[in-house]
Amino acid sequence: MSAHLEQPPEVVTFGETMAALRAHGVLRMGGSLDLSVAGAESNVAIGLARLGHRVRWAGRVGADELGALVLRTLRAEGVDIGHARTDDAGRPTGLLLTEPRLGTLTRVSYYRTDSAGSALTPADVLPALAPETRVLHITGITPALGPSAAETVLAAARTAHDAGTTVCLDVNHRSRLWSADSARTALRPLLAHTDLLIASEDEVPLVLQQPGAAEPEAVKHLLDTGIREVIIKRGGRGATVFTADGAAHRPARQVDAVDLVGAGDAFVAGYLSGLLDGVDVPARLHRAVTTAAFAVATRGDWEGLPTRDELDLLDEPDGTTVR
Repeated sequence: MSAHLEQPPEVVTFGETMAALRAHGVLRMGGSLDLSVAGAESNVAIGLARLGHRVRWAGRVGADELGALVLRTLRAEGVDIGHARTDDAGRPTGLLLTEPRLGTLTRVSYYRTDSAGSALTPADVLPALAPETRVLHITGITPALGPSAAETVLAAARTAHDAGTTVCLDVNHRSRLWSADSARTALRPLLAHTDLLIASEDEVPLVLQQPGAAEPEAVKHLLDTGIREVIIKRGGRGATVFTADGAAHRPARQVDAVDLVGAGDAFVAGYLSGLLDGVDVPARLHRAVTTAAFAVATRGDWEGLPTRDELDLLDEPDGTTVR
């Protein structure tokens, strides 16, 4: 193990990472598929590792070749997987299929019922939280996988927050996994242990007691619960951060969109990277929209994410050759 990974992690995250089959055309017509891995939390972990941060991923994979692929990929990307578990009850590694439809619109199908990742327990995750951990990153995907996974998210958030670790919650709603009402029931208890809340504009109602509240009222309510920063992603219009001191907005970086899948996770990786580096909110937003632009301009959930020395490439004139 490298000396880098022997040091305590700056960031801990956990969840389900699946094998990802990416079609080049309409699935029902057949054709070729590319095999990779994908998962919101591991996408963030890879993004942070590429930017030079120490990050640990905890989760369960099946005792199968796809699980081996997940662990091999994360290890190769410099992510600490020392607390990853291989399921011993015969549960398989989850699977997703992505299918390009109508330009940058992509259809995603999940095969994760009774998967290894859905059986995550607090005993799998809590030992991964080192005392020196600065950030715990969680998403609203994991509690949608089942009661055990939901219990794990709440236990980890409570434990980390009580220890003084910054807890970042990305709502990341998946309507194919659960309803809005089910999501609200599971997510609202997490707010008491959340420091940074990240949501797209349409996801904000999922963490509100009164879902119909206008954005200013919603943000005020969330900040009043003790959340330090409310980060609202606005897609092609950029993102806005609200704190008790005011708001900061950053437009999206303009690139030719190739694949929108994974852009939100790339945004989170960039934002947390800036937080870890101690830069101010506008600088964090700049890094976040930059990493998101890399994701949008390349195929795959994480494959095109930048290293630290590539962050300035978008500032180069179009057509530049870097020699």
